[in-house]
Amino acid sequence: MFFQRTFLSLALAAGILSLASCNKSGDFSKTPSGIEYKIFKSTAAGKYEDKDVSKDGDATYKERIGKIMALHVEYRTAKDSVLFNSRKQQMGFPVRVPLDTVRAAQRGGLEEAISLLQPGDSAVFRFNVDTIFAKSFRQPVPPFMSKAGKTMTMYVKVDKVQDQAEAQADVQKMQVEQQAKMAAHAEEQLKKDDVALQAYAKKNNLTVQKDASGVYYAITTAGPGPKPKAGQIVSVLYKGSLLENGKVFDSSEKVGNKPFDFAIGQGQVIPGWDAGIAQFPKGSKGILLVPSSLAYGQRGAGADIPADAILRFDVELVDIKNAPAQPAAGAQMDEAEIRRQIEAMQRQQQGK
Repeated sequence: MFFQRTFLSLALAAGILSLASCNKSGDFSKTPSGIEYKIFKSTAAGKYEDKDVSKDGDATYKERIGKIMALHVEYRTAKDSVLFNSRKQQMGFPVRVPLDTVRAAQRGGLEEAISLLQPGDSAVFRFNVDTIFAKSFRQPVPPFMSKAGKTMTMYVKVDKVQDQAEAQADVQKMQVEQQAKMAAHAEEQLKKDDVALQAYAKKNNLTVQKDASGVYYAITTAGPGPKPKAGQIVSVLYKGSLLENGKVFDSSEKVGNKPFDFAIGQGQVIPGWDAGIAQFPKGSKGILLVPSSLAYGQRGAGADIPADAILRFDVELVDIKNAPAQPAAGAQMDEAEIRRQIEAMQRQQQGK
């Protein structure tokens, strides 16, 4: 489908309404399926007032099935950490959600919450994390969400509902504008990041070099081996932290000091890793200082890496291997290869 379902499948990776005659929980109302909510509708005077929805949901939703909803959304953990903010992480552009029939198995999830909203509505939804990940994300609750508490909160402001053709035209226009904004932002941010990186290196007495992409690196222990070439598989021990405050967001220690393997120069990791690790001879230890535009940019990554975050990685290039020959057409991968690829994908999602 042309329209991405990112809104309904955020990992991580990455919830308010008002039902008359439903159970109350503080300032929240609750749907029969357990969603806590408050919904506010806009008035002709430009103000907001509480909106009532029957216990059976919004009877007018059937008229919107098959259309596309444009809305601004923010997700927060139970500890109020922001997981995603569309206004900030999408350059002010809304998220677009295809509206479909809400099945019984989706009650209590994002799909049901969205079905209660109309253009101009603002809402806050509070979900049980176990329920929302099972019903809408169809995956186990990530550990960082479990540690944060038992709920996830979603703040929503609905912009409009469009048919497929209208939404597609809007998306195409938005993409052009967004790309221009992102390019301008990245260029300006890279200048700021470069100043910050140089100041950091000076303050910490680091002798660094800068590659053509803008990554700074310092080899603290030179290894005897060659540098990796594009396409080769490298094995790296690492610790990733935020340059601003030193907070560690990921490390090899979390997986028993097992090296992370990836094919260098193939876009399997952030650009700063592809460029930076390529400067290290086999057996070397050192530091990568990665500007935000070569890491996770304005979008950030989950709750631990905010937008425009400069990253520091303490790394050791343990090994370099030639990529294995591709299996012949129709050949099946063995169990070890399947596990390796699954682990690689999972590790990429956790912060590389």
